[in-house]
Amino acid sequence: MTKTTPQTNRRIVLASRPTGAPTADNFRLEEVAVPALEEGQLLLRGQWLSLDPYMRGRMSDAPSYAPPVEIGGVMTGGVVSRVEASRHPEFKEGDLVMAYTGWQEYAVSDGTGVNKLPAGFAHPSHALGVLGMPGYTAYAGLIDIGQPRPGETVVVAAATGAVGSLVGQIAKLRGCHVVGIAGGAQKCEAAVKELGFDACIDHRAADFPEQLKAACPRGIDVYFENVGGAVLDAVFPLLNIHARVPVCGLIAHYNGGTLATDSAAILRRTLTQRMRVQGFIIFDYYVNRPDLHAAFQQEVGNWLKQGKLHYREDVVQGLENAPEAFMGLLQGKNFGKLVVKLD
Repeated sequence: MTKTTPQTNRRIVLASRPTGAPTADNFRLEEVAVPALEEGQLLLRGQWLSLDPYMRGRMSDAPSYAPPVEIGGVMTGGVVSRVEASRHPEFKEGDLVMAYTGWQEYAVSDGTGVNKLPAGFAHPSHALGVLGMPGYTAYAGLIDIGQPRPGETVVVAAATGAVGSLVGQIAKLRGCHVVGIAGGAQKCEAAVKELGFDACIDHRAADFPEQLKAACPRGIDVYFENVGGAVLDAVFPLLNIHARVPVCGLIAHYNGGTLATDSAAILRRTLTQRMRVQGFIIFDYYVNRPDLHAAFQQEVGNWLKQGKLHYREDVVQGLENAPEAFMGLLQGKNFGKLVVKLD
């Protein structure tokens, strides 16, 4: 290790499993020594940390599609890092990479799961958002499962979030009538004026179901589900025959509680309307659909360069502020893709 190599790594670990909504007591900030590099390893210095709703599921030990974070383990998460030092033949000092190294400022890796960003990548944090996992979630769920056609009505909840904002914009580029659902007048106004949605309904409004029905006079052909709860209750009666419902999350239920909608009623309407309701985990698409990922990178990348997509980040400064920001994310306090500036 050279004299300039840092000796201390700050990291946030899972101190305890939450009951209901996470609290500050569920996290612990630690300082540990940075280990010496062995042959075949590289030292990564985090630049940007992604905060995403799926992390709430990893805090629980309930059965899921991925193993939970262990008590005392580093909180999981995608990080854009710079290679600080390398004894790995495929990486050199200064390379910009993305890997799931978690909530910490430094990480030692053997290169597994570490992906170099393209040379000249203008906005490294975009690899965690519009050109990363949230962007691919929006693209794959909408294009592969939703299959929107020109003139159809597409509805998306959490409309100004990292995924929902892109779902709506992509649907507009595909010629659809797009209705967003968001929390608060400011977010709804941004969905229409900044993102180009045809309408956006505040789910906190007392007459939310009636407003949603008025905004969808021809019913709903595609509903991109990432919330659940009362939003799903209002959407479901409006779904048309042969509607498609990609399901990538149920954030309203991540902190516990029962599902509000009766399961038999859902299945009955799914049958009578001949709907397609399909859950998906985006990590499966990375493994099984490299062709779709290549199309996503090209099409969304071109839209960004052409100014056809609007993208907003909610930036938090400092690793120590990640827990509070994450708790706010689960309450809908963020406005855009939530990232932590580490360096």
